[in-house]
Amino acid sequence: MTDIEVRKLFPLLNQDIAYLDSAATAQKPQCVMDAVAEFYTRYNANPMRGLYELSLSATDSYEQARQKTADFVHAKQSCEIIFTRNATESLNLVASSFCERFVSEGDEILVATSEHHSNFLPWKKYAKLHGAVVRYLDCTQEGLYTAEMLKNALTPKTKIFTIAQISNVFGRVNPIQEFAEICHEMGTMICVDGSQSVPHIAVNVQELDVDFFAFSGHKLYAPMGIGALYGKKNLLEEMPPFLQGGEMIDYVSKEKTIFAELPQKFEAGTVSAGDAWGLKSAIEFVESIGFDEIERRELHLTEYAMKQMQEIPHVNIVGDKLPENHHGILTFTIDEVHPHDIAEIFASENVCIRAGHHCAQPLHILLGIPSTVRASLAFYNTDEDIDRFISVLKKIRSQMGYE
Repeated sequence: MTDIEVRKLFPLLNQDIAYLDSAATAQKPQCVMDAVAEFYTRYNANPMRGLYELSLSATDSYEQARQKTADFVHAKQSCEIIFTRNATESLNLVASSFCERFVSEGDEILVATSEHHSNFLPWKKYAKLHGAVVRYLDCTQEGLYTAEMLKNALTPKTKIFTIAQISNVFGRVNPIQEFAEICHEMGTMICVDGSQSVPHIAVNVQELDVDFFAFSGHKLYAPMGIGALYGKKNLLEEMPPFLQGGEMIDYVSKEKTIFAELPQKFEAGTVSAGDAWGLKSAIEFVESIGFDEIERRELHLTEYAMKQMQEIPHVNIVGDKLPENHHGILTFTIDEVHPHDIAEIFASENVCIRAGHHCAQPLHILLGIPSTVRASLAFYNTDEDIDRFISVLKKIRSQMGYE
C-alpha cells in the first residue's frame, strides 16, 4: 500500500498534523469505528444475561472477539483470554490474584526496572500485603537485559518475574522466550507486558511459553476501554477473582459462593462488548496489513529519523544506536533544553510528541535523566511526518536562545 492509501484509512490523520505519539495511543482506522457503531446498531444488549435473540447475538459477538484475540496471540484456548479495560487492569489482576494464591511471607517478586508504572506499582502493593519482597533487575544504559543478568537475579524464593516485551522508552525487544525458559528452570513464573509489542511484531504466547501476557487495545488501533490478559489455564483456574459482582458467579447465597468457570470468573459486571467487537476489527485490520509490511515500514521510518537525529548537534538519543533496536520509539533529550519546552515547540507546529518520564520514572532515575522527549511511530506515518519532525528539531535550541 502507498502512504496515501494507508493514511486514507485513518480519518484523523487527514488533516495538518504529524502524529508521533502512537506509543501512548494509536489512531483508529475507519473500519474499527464502523465496527463499534455496528455493535451498538445491530447487537446492543447485555451479553450472557438474556435468552432473547438480541442478547444471544451480543454474547456471540463478544465471544467471537475473544476467539479472534486468542488466535491473534496464539493462545491454546479462548478461555485463556480475559477481557479487561486495558493493560493496567490486566496487570493489576495478575498481581492481585497471583499474589493471593501463590505468594507468601518472605517470597520474592522480581521486577524489571524499565517497566511502565502499570507493571511496577501493582507488584509493590500486593507484595506488601502478603509480606513478600520486591527486587529489581536493572538494565544497561542502552536498555539491555541479558540471560546472565536474569540468572544472577533469580533465587529459589522468586515466585514471578515481570518485564515488558518491548520497552516504551527504549523500544528494544527483550528475549522473552529465553527468559521464560530460565524462569521455569528455577520454578519461577513470568508475566509479560505486551502493550508495545502487539502493534509492531507477531506474538505467539505458546512459543514464548509465558505464563501471563497483557496488552491494551488502544495501542493496537482498537478503541480505548478494552484490553486483554492471556494466562495459562491451569494458573488462572487456581487464582481467585480480582473483582466480584454480576456474571462471575455460578452460585451465591448468604452462606456460600461458587465462582463461574473461566473466563467469566475474571469478568465481573457488564462487559465492554462494543469495544471488544472493535478490538476484533482492529486485529483483522492488522492481519490484513501483515506484520512483515508493518515492520518494514516502521524500520524504514526509524532509520530515516535516526540518521538525521544523529547528525543534529546536542540531540541525544536514549538507548541503542541501531534503529532495529527501537521499533519506532525514539526517546531523546536536547542539551540545556527542558523536555516540556521541547514538547511545546513541537505542539506549536502541529507535531505530536510526548515529554516527561513516560510512566517509567524508576528507569529515568536509573539512567540519571529526570525526563525525556519521545517520538513514537506507527506504520501509518510517512517520510513527510519525519521531515516535519526533523525541521522542528533542528531549530529548537536556537528558539530557546542557544547557539
